[in-house]
Amino acid sequence: MKERKFKKSKKRIVVKLGTNLLTKNNNQLDIKTIDILTNQISYLINNNEEILIVTSGAVTAGNQIFSSDNKIKTNNKKISFRQFLASVGQPELMTAYKNSFHKHNINVAQILLTREDLQVRKRYLNFRNTVENLLSSNIIPIINENDVVAVDELTGNNFGDNDTLSAMVANAIDANLLILLGEVDGFYSTDPFNDSEAKIISQVSEITPEIKSYAKDPHDEVGTGGMKSKIDAAKLSMDSGIIMIIASGYTTNILIRLVESEEIGTIFIPKVTRLEARKRWILSGKTKSTGKVIIDEGANIAIKTKGNSLLPAGIVDVKKIFKRGDIIEIISLNNNTVGWGISNYDSNEVSKIKGNNSENIEKILGHSYGEEVVHRNNMTVTEK
Repeated sequence: MKERKFKKSKKRIVVKLGTNLLTKNNNQLDIKTIDILTNQISYLINNNEEILIVTSGAVTAGNQIFSSDNKIKTNNKKISFRQFLASVGQPELMTAYKNSFHKHNINVAQILLTREDLQVRKRYLNFRNTVENLLSSNIIPIINENDVVAVDELTGNNFGDNDTLSAMVANAIDANLLILLGEVDGFYSTDPFNDSEAKIISQVSEITPEIKSYAKDPHDEVGTGGMKSKIDAAKLSMDSGIIMIIASGYTTNILIRLVESEEIGTIFIPKVTRLEARKRWILSGKTKSTGKVIIDEGANIAIKTKGNSLLPAGIVDVKKIFKRGDIIEIISLNNNTVGWGISNYDSNEVSKIKGNNSENIEKILGHSYGEEVVHRNNMTVTEK
């Protein structure tokens, strides 16, 4: 058995489950497959891994409800009808997950997203905070595109059967690993459904024109992705410093074996680490930074020598206006730049909580976005 060299520390993993994997005979949910996959996810959670699910299948679940109703033609290709099916099918899909995870005493939460939710700062931050709260409460977030209000996935200008959505989610919540599970056991040189000579590519370290040429559209009308959207997801993941794997959900204990570093499917390995990618992004945005906070010497030492986050207790002054989610400059009392970071609070809020212990944030503001003004993972520090 070949193994990949993953770090053995706790992982935050996004698992994307494709339409074809979750369907049976192309028109109904495959509850047996869902149960098999939730068994594996439950095992990983009980072994201290953090798991988020990005799921497809709402349209198929809706189709299943009306497949025997002669009054409703389920082969209707109109976008409005597919939205109708998605709206009816989403509760059925969530019920399937809820019932399956209930056997393991694990609760689930539904999150419906549009592309704008991950691009508009306030929505993005609200999404991150919700996910953090769910994971800390041992609840599995189950994420799908909100097909009822977002027509992109249903028209082809899309997340790609949620492939791109899963990569955006992985980036947003600082995942270590993204696993795309479908019916195909990896990335091939040609379509394995049409070419018996197709060869699997076990590892990709760069999305070259040749790799792009191998990617094809879906081989049927059930899923909306195909390998093209998976390569787009891989590019986003690799640029974000996140490892991505394409594998078959039908392979025995696939999730457990992948997390334990067994060499299955195709792995896309980034050239930079997750933290390096985040720091590069922060540094690239520092030229646009106008907001500043002045910190005391204790906070300066804690950040530079201990790798601590910036807490409100260490802030003595706030300069210029900034919004929550903006990159701000962190400055010492002697006017030296300590670093830059993403602020969890806007300038008005920081002005109110500066010098106070974190436990008093909610009492002062009436709400809290966390105990840190700038979390260490969202900070890059200047050379000592």
